Amino acid sequence: MDIYVKPTKKALIKGKNTVKIKDIAEIIASESVKARIEELTILIKTGSKPNHLLSIADIIRMILKEYPDSTIINIGSKDILVEFETEKSENKIIKYLKIVFISTILFTGAATAIMSFHSDAQIPKVFQNYYEIFFGEYKEDPLIIEISYSIGLALGIIVFFNHFGGKKITNDPTPIEVEMSVYETEIVDTVIEYLNKNKKGDGS
Repeated sequence: MDIYVKPTKKALIKGKNTVKIKDIAEIIASESVKARIEELTILIKTGSKPNHLLSIADIIRMILKEYPDSTIINIGSKDILVEFETEKSENKIIKYLKIVFISTILFTGAATAIMSFHSDAQIPKVFQNYYEIFFGEYKEDPLIIEISYSIGLALGIIVFFNHFGGKKITNDPTPIEVEMSVYETEIVDTVIEYLNKNKKGDGS
């Protein structure tokens, strides 16, 4: 009998201390076999460590105890990071204060970066030169160029980040979502590598 196992790379366990195979992997087999394997408990949390490392070998050993004559085929990750998360009720006022604080920092930082760039690149002088090229006269404060540039800058940011008013313009992932995905992958890989080293160092 062939049993296909597709473990996830990271499993987030909320509000419980036991981990069943169904929490960390997808099983492909007959319905009765699948149901039985999915309910097998593979890990019980002990201590206060939030992160635990499992491997496909742990899953294979557990399945072979139940089905010794089966052939197990892994089609997913070799290592599984199990992260336990306790349910916390965060005060809504504190949550909104955090949002306001972070938004203020991001807005101030972005505004400072844009103004610094404009100052270094002498954008006002560039606008004056553009006005003189297009309209044939020098103007100290070429509002039509400045307003057009401001609108274009805002539209460029909206299109680049694929977001406006909390809604996505297209179904494509935004640059921030891509970077967050890359960051999350690197964090998981680093934690798995760290836990693997500790596991080898403990001789287990």
